[in-house]
Amino acid sequence: MIPYDKREGKIWYNNQLIDWQDANCHIISHGLHYASLVFEGERVYDGEIFKLQEHTERLFYSARKLDMKIPFTIEEINNASKKIVSVQKIINGYVRPFAWRGSEMMGVSAQNTSINVAIATWEWPTYFDPELKAKGIKLNISKWRRPAPNTIPWDSKAAGLYMICTLSKHEAEKQGYTDSLMLDHEGNVAEATGANIFFKDKDGILHTPIPDSFLDGITRRTVIEIANSQNIKVQERKIKPEELKNFTGCFLTGTAAEITPISQIDKFSFTVCEVIKNLSESYQQKVRNKKAA
Repeated sequence: MIPYDKREGKIWYNNQLIDWQDANCHIISHGLHYASLVFEGERVYDGEIFKLQEHTERLFYSARKLDMKIPFTIEEINNASKKIVSVQKIINGYVRPFAWRGSEMMGVSAQNTSINVAIATWEWPTYFDPELKAKGIKLNISKWRRPAPNTIPWDSKAAGLYMICTLSKHEAEKQGYTDSLMLDHEGNVAEATGANIFFKDKDGILHTPIPDSFLDGITRRTVIEIANSQNIKVQERKIKPEELKNFTGCFLTGTAAEITPISQIDKFSFTVCEVIKNLSESYQQKVRNKKAA
């Protein structure tokens, strides 16, 4: 894979299109040292960004949670996102808009730093290996937990919140797993390192944790909409780890993960069943704006 700093093309950077390899910030930047950076991950399907408005609105919400004022409007960022996708000729790929504090101050206080914004996009057909995804991926249970909601801006998509996700995923990969299940501060099931999680019971009912200490994903909400339209019951509730033995199916949802079946979490096994396959197919039809045959 080509390293991201060696790629070609353009990046939208503070309202200018600049060469990809010239898209740099100073190493003494608050965003780099103190994780004062917010971002989004968006999918391009057939040349269109899926749920762009919702993603951009969340970017601005995250910025406000970190006391950052983005120096553009939502409409301007939407238009810039569409422009860079067009310039890069992306048909099926990924878009990463992000905003960070600059180099004017270096310390905990950053009241007078500039807020920079950039948008990059690249071809990216799938997050997990397609063969693994078809069989269902395997997760361990992380030793790291999602922090209590009164300790962090938990409902923002902020860079600092992903530190324990990286540690969890590294730990999982070293143990031979693909990803890691994280519990919340109370010991309930929370999410994977970059995706929400659903379980299916023997009666076909879906169960998913209440997002009260982790991000309520846009894909998560989309899957709930699809399930409701197909008369599949969805229960949002607290789920204890010991309940995993009662479920027959399991899958992740996320912009990158889309709908990814899970075959194993720790000692618990699951089947890639028809309900999950049908939801995945319905999701692909929705994101590509195609009607079922």
